[in-house]
Amino acid sequence: MKIKINKKDLIGALQIVQNIITPKATLPILSNILIETYNNKLRLISTDLDIGITCLLPVEISEQGAITLPARRFIEIIKELSDEEITLTTKKNNTTTIETKKCQFKLLSLPKEEFPKLPELKDKEVLRLQQGQLKKMINLTSFAVSNDESRYVLNGILFKIIENKLTLVATDGRRLAVVTEEIETKISKEISVVIPLKTILELNRDLQEEGELSVVISNNQVLFDLGRIVIISRLIEGEFPDYKQVIPPAIQDKLKVNREEFLAALKRAALLITPDYQAVKFEISKNKLFISKSTPDVGESWEELNAQYLGKDLVVGFNPYYLADVLKNLSDTDVEIEIAESEKPAALRTGGYVYIVLPMRLS
Repeated sequence: MKIKINKKDLIGALQIVQNIITPKATLPILSNILIETYNNKLRLISTDLDIGITCLLPVEISEQGAITLPARRFIEIIKELSDEEITLTTKKNNTTTIETKKCQFKLLSLPKEEFPKLPELKDKEVLRLQQGQLKKMINLTSFAVSNDESRYVLNGILFKIIENKLTLVATDGRRLAVVTEEIETKISKEISVVIPLKTILELNRDLQEEGELSVVISNNQVLFDLGRIVIISRLIEGEFPDYKQVIPPAIQDKLKVNREEFLAALKRAALLITPDYQAVKFEISKNKLFISKSTPDVGESWEELNAQYLGKDLVVGFNPYYLADVLKNLSDTDVEIEIAESEKPAALRTGGYVYIVLPMRLS
């Protein structure tokens, strides 16, 4: 293989595929990136056996071929080169030369044949989505994914598709985020799969505000095709809990506050949180909201916010981060929060989005 490539283009592609590579891979080949010519372009591939990423980029090809290179060292070398045009040449002894006009490196590499092949999803129904729409839905749910490995099925986001409606659901047992939107494609059968958080985060990193993507789902794999970038991942096996059972019915008396003011107040109250004292106190009365925090051996704070509320007086505790997570991903000027009782979950609803959060006991 012999190619000429622009340094900026190569670094951009390497940054896309390097994220899933772990320094202490179980197999040495998993620390490498597969570099191969493909349809008159260069294709970079990385995998950790659970998720694989491919990225295409323009290149001037003198000789076709393929090789794998140690990811970390290869990226470090490319970043330090001063010229914009780089030539990569692979010899039959698995040595790759990286050179510019005045600089040359030689890297020992491993042949393509040792690199794991990514699965192919063929003859499956293709779902087409808008990238910006999916990015928004992921931002409204991904923060609620559980990191408790003992409940592995909660370590991802539920993708549920019925006809032309897509629902994303995430929960960690203390909060629940559900968003439903109509999509352009109408599918013939119901789909319900759980996609790992690592895959979701990689996908969200590459999604743009404009453009389309294709999604292909099989029994145990999912593929996201963004054009020059393709992500393929294993699915999480197991039965996702029935999230509809924990969504309380809507109530009439809602606490309405300015979203940005509320978010700022929560961030200030959170400054006094410790692992043993996480709850922030909310005192809600007619058109008033008081947020306070008192932590032994640390200090205390108190703040009044403008609010609209005509229900009964309530005193309730919440983890401020659980509320801040959702507020910073919304664009509404004001938000309405439903709190029926001090011991019952609070609900925030806007459009096709529902967020449920459990209260905390005030010490």
